[in-house]
Amino acid sequence: MARRPLIAGNWKMNCLKADGLALARGLAARIGIEATRAADVVICPPAGLVESVARAVAGSVIGVGGQDCHTVPKGAHTGDISAAMLKDLGASHVIVGHSERRKAYGESDALIRAKAEAAHAAGLVSIICIGETEAERLDGRTLEVVGGQFAGVLPGDATPDNTVIAYEPVWAIGTGRTPTDEEVAEVHHEIRALAARHLGAEVAAKLRILYGGSMNAANARQLLALEDVDGGLIGGASLQLDGFWTIIESCA
Repeated sequence: MARRPLIAGNWKMNCLKADGLALARGLAARIGIEATRAADVVICPPAGLVESVARAVAGSVIGVGGQDCHTVPKGAHTGDISAAMLKDLGASHVIVGHSERRKAYGESDALIRAKAEAAHAAGLVSIICIGETEAERLDGRTLEVVGGQFAGVLPGDATPDNTVIAYEPVWAIGTGRTPTDEEVAEVHHEIRALAARHLGAEVAAKLRILYGGSMNAANARQLLALEDVDGGLIGGASLQLDGFWTIIESCA
């Protein structure tokens, strides 16, 4: 069945306020002028910019997301931000389980699942990341690792409306390297099959599975044409207006 593509831009720890607002406004103006309906679009700035970026794109079709959230709505958690706070700032989505957080902060599948459930409780859509390292790929364990992560992170209340899965081979993030089309298709097909086993075939058919890992203006159309690839989680390329726009248009 046809699933509406989603293009999500992860700005990571980039952009001071002036640059972030210029990027957000430029994208909102372009979408407004060209009235694209090829894909849903979400941009995920650093937490300090969520509110101002949400205001900058207000009235457009662009959604705004956070890059992480805590598992509880409030409390003694210095330096963290809750899903409820992101919602209050104007966010509609939040990324959880990005490989950079898994590596830097030792985030487990169980913690990522709890964050996704907290996001849902606050009314946010969770974009949940899974993917193998280069060593795991070379050992032939890609499907085993992805399968284990999927089972571990899947929220108990997951639906196609509140959950998006992003497959991001860790070794391809920010490196300019991408798996072959066949490798991407194989993993996305496996994730769809896993979703069918856990959620049922009807729900799995509606679940959006994004590809993340050095998707850019040059390779987006080819990757987005693959079966079971329903959009992209874009890192560095989302910081360049023209390139990000090209990726969005590649969904048409």
